[in-house]
This record gives sequence, C-alpha cells and structure tokens, in this order.
Amino acid sequence: MLLPHPLVSLALFLLWLLLNQTVAPGPALVGVVVALLGGRMLTRLRPAKLRVGRPLVALRLAGIVAVDIIRSNIGVAQVIMGRRKERHSGFIHIHLAMRDPRGLAALATILTATPGTAWVEYDNEEGWLLLHILDLVDEDYWVRVVKDRYEQPLMEIFE
Repeated sequence: MLLPHPLVSLALFLLWLLLNQTVAPGPALVGVVVALLGGRMLTRLRPAKLRVGRPLVALRLAGIVAVDIIRSNIGVAQVIMGRRKERHSGFIHIHLAMRDPRGLAALATILTATPGTAWVEYDNEEGWLLLHILDLVDEDYWVRVVKDRYEQPLMEIFE
C-alpha cells in the first residue's frame, strides 16, 4: 500500500513545506519522498489502534490541563521574580494504578508540559512515578493532583 497512513503522510508533507518555506518543485519532491517514507515507517512500528473510550472526559481533561498550565505559569513566574521568598523544590514518589502505555505517555506529557513539574522516572514493575516539583509545599496536594485530576480521567479514556 502506497499510503498506509495518509493523514500522517499529509502532515509530514505540509510540515516539510512549512519548514522549507517554499513550494518549489525540488523541495516539494523531497517532501513527497519524506512523507511517503514516514507513513511507511509508522506502519513498521505497528502502533496500536487508538480508541478514546470517553471523548467528553478527554475534553474535560484538556480544559483542566489548560487551566493548570496557566496557573503553573503564573506560579513559576512568581518564584522566578522573587515574589515568593521561600521555595522548596523536591522530588516525590507517586504510586500509579494506570498501566496503559498511551495513558502513561499522556500523563508524562501533561506533567512535563506543566511549568514547575517534571516527570523524572517511572518504575514499570512497581508503578512508581518520581516527579520533581519546583515549589513543593504540600506533597499530599501533588499526589491528589496527579491521581485525581490526571490519572483518573486518563484511565477512563484509555483503559
């Protein structure tokens, strides 16, 4: 099959044109080759079919994450600008019940995209997440945030 993932190939082609900032025949031809090869390479990876179990939960989670990112940006800005005199950064361990790789990848993306937090390590056998928090005031608060606000909806979506 020439185009096993037509949307991926189209996205790669458009991205190629945008990055090259031209639609001249030479770069466009190279873009076609990149798009065709990229789509075929994705087939070789054999990605699992994505099935979003609860689309409304996914939309609600996207809204929660957007609000949390805005709040975190403000909080990190206050820390950087010195408005908060006391700052205690630290690491916390959180035991996750979620085992779905796509859900874990989404959680890693959420936590890393939120300023002031970073996914450091995950123990797949035990289910422990090591999370770094820039301004760690209350460990229990962060455990509740990860478990209730992010993990629970992701489990509804992916498991």
